Amino acid sequence: MPLQRRVAYLTMIAVALAVAGTSVAGYVTLRYSLYRALDQEMVETASSLAVPTAQDIRTVSGLTERALRAGNISAAAVRSDGTIFYVPDERAHLVLGQDEVAIAKTQQGYSARNGYTTDGAPYRIVAVPITELGNYAMVLGRPLEATNRILSSLWLVLIVFGGAGVGLAAVAGAAVARSSLRPVRELSAAVEHIAVTDDLTPIPVTGNDELSRLAEEFNRMLTSLASSRDRQKQLIADAGHELRTPLTSLRTNIELLQADARTGMLRPEDRTEILSDVSAQLAEFTTLIGDLVQLARDEEVAAAPEPIDFRDVVNAALDRVRLRGPGLTFDVELNPLYVVGESDTLERAVTNLLDNAVKWSPPGGVVRVQLEGDRLRVADQGPGINEADLPYIFDRFYRADTARNTPGTGLGLSIVARTVERHGGWVKAGRSAQGGAEFTLCLPGSTTLEGLEQKSDQNSTRLTASSTN
Repeated sequence: MPLQRRVAYLTMIAVALAVAGTSVAGYVTLRYSLYRALDQEMVETASSLAVPTAQDIRTVSGLTERALRAGNISAAAVRSDGTIFYVPDERAHLVLGQDEVAIAKTQQGYSARNGYTTDGAPYRIVAVPITELGNYAMVLGRPLEATNRILSSLWLVLIVFGGAGVGLAAVAGAAVARSSLRPVRELSAAVEHIAVTDDLTPIPVTGNDELSRLAEEFNRMLTSLASSRDRQKQLIADAGHELRTPLTSLRTNIELLQADARTGMLRPEDRTEILSDVSAQLAEFTTLIGDLVQLARDEEVAAAPEPIDFRDVVNAALDRVRLRGPGLTFDVELNPLYVVGESDTLERAVTNLLDNAVKWSPPGGVVRVQLEGDRLRVADQGPGINEADLPYIFDRFYRADTARNTPGTGLGLSIVARTVERHGGWVKAGRSAQGGAEFTLCLPGSTTLEGLEQKSDQNSTRLTASSTN
């Protein structure tokens, strides 16, 4: 069943139950009030008749049919042994029972019940003790036709107006359901449109209720999905462009080796050179694929990041890079810095910066590595970066004109920028005091572990307050 119809039905059922409960309560209350008022009036009348009846119990104080009809009552007296005394000329008598006999025996209180006369007419019957005689009770009855007519009219009114109220509630429930669920229908239509057309355009949002906030979150999801798709398309396009040239070269070398296997046309030294070239190209492919995988990761910083001594990260990267620049001098100055994040990815980013410095440093050059405060600076004595290339130096696959013929994938600095950004920091490139390139990496952290813990507690408190608001 559609949600709109369910809401309308539930509204109608709720109103019907409320109307039914109110009607029953009103009917029972009015019935009780009518009977109570009738009983009180009849008890007073019976008590007033009990005194003269005690004087002449056999004729019930001399009452006649005409007197009873004028008062719209029926009267009788009953003895404790069950003997009943009726008005002599009364044609239809009250049918008495044990309730009235019990009043005659106990001589206490009164009884009231619904009963009948001998001709089947419904009556309200009350009995009060005749204290002057001691073992008799005065019984009085009054027709219930008028009272029952009032109750029947009330029941009919409750049914008619209750049914009309339920009908109006059904119409109102359908209107409310249709109006309230309009944002849901729009959101559902947008989802169906996206599923059919693959169009990730956000939907318009109005209002400030729960459904509007749901639509806003849906739009944020669409924006994130569209951004992810654009990055994927760009990555595929860039990777295809970068892979085309080395693949062509690799295919050419392999075809030469296959032709040489059939004809023996290559000299041994040429064959060795081609194999070395193929090996270098395979190594370059391996590096390129690793960088592409690193860039393709869409997850954020680990869900449970840990405190890290950033000096350990830099030292691990230095140990790795020193093997690649045996003739270089590394001038290292590392001051304490503690951050929260992933040590592996941060080490990869620092390694890429150091690899870049080793790559452009002249033989016997000095690579300056300084960690001070929340900033890490890596400077070399190479040719530096042209001013025209600075805005694009962290773009994927970007390579300056001077780097076209050097080894590398063009992804190392992109990985650095993305990793630092994921950890809440920034990185920029410039020219060092020695004329080479200098990269400055900034990460949020503290120079002491205690300070880092305090910052983490403050961030958690702010996040909790934001969530509560």
